[in-house]
Amino acid sequence: MRGARAAFDRMTALDASMSDYKADSELNRLCKTAAHRPTPVSRDLYEALRLGAQVSARSAGAFDVTVGPLVALWRAARKSGALPDQARLAQVRLSVGWGLVRLRRDRTVELLATDMRLDLGGIAKGYACDAALAALKRAGCRRALVEMGGDLVVGDAPPGADGWQVEVANPGPGSPRVMLSVTRCGVSTSGDTEQFVEIGGKRYSHVVDPATGMGLTTRCAATVIAPCGALSDALSTAACVMGPERGKALVATQKGCRSLIRVVE
Repeated sequence: MRGARAAFDRMTALDASMSDYKADSELNRLCKTAAHRPTPVSRDLYEALRLGAQVSARSAGAFDVTVGPLVALWRAARKSGALPDQARLAQVRLSVGWGLVRLRRDRTVELLATDMRLDLGGIAKGYACDAALAALKRAGCRRALVEMGGDLVVGDAPPGADGWQVEVANPGPGSPRVMLSVTRCGVSTSGDTEQFVEIGGKRYSHVVDPATGMGLTTRCAATVIAPCGALSDALSTAACVMGPERGKALVATQKGCRSLIRVVE
């Protein structure tokens, strides 16, 4: 019970830091104060941004925490049922680009464009699962599974088992059921099976391509197994944006990572 309470407290604290929905979160305060000015941040927020920047570099920007302005436009599109205004898309894209976030060694962050809006939706849940599992381990519980909507992190195997049995959602048209047996790793799935909008007969995912500003239409779903949840979370998002072939190639270059990337009908 003590470990569970510590894990929940840790996730609550991280939500207060990294949420883009909460106006007073540390992340949103950073967006208001860090334009052209180095701003101190917490160790957790700095680490999430640092890990995100690494995946951005490896994926040529397919993963990008600066997509917040584009995500906001597509959230509005899902509510209205109308495509974002193209002129507005072009305008907000001026404040999007992972290279516009400067991380300094003194744990400060500077945003190099005005009106930037950071969105950690592609890494924060995995990071929070990692932190919760670490809290459980400190309390003596090493056999545990922590899950947050599409992202999970597992510790040592359950008693009498070789690993945690995890079923992959939407394995692909005509594909048999896919089960994973995993220990001490993160498992994340990204795709548009739940969050999307249909406009003009076309389905647009909640996952946005930073290069075009558009919601994905490829119907790609990516499951990534990685040494930690933060990495599996970010890589699964990047793999969806890159598509099956390039996404698999990206994951294959990362030590200790593997993937199942498929087109969903």
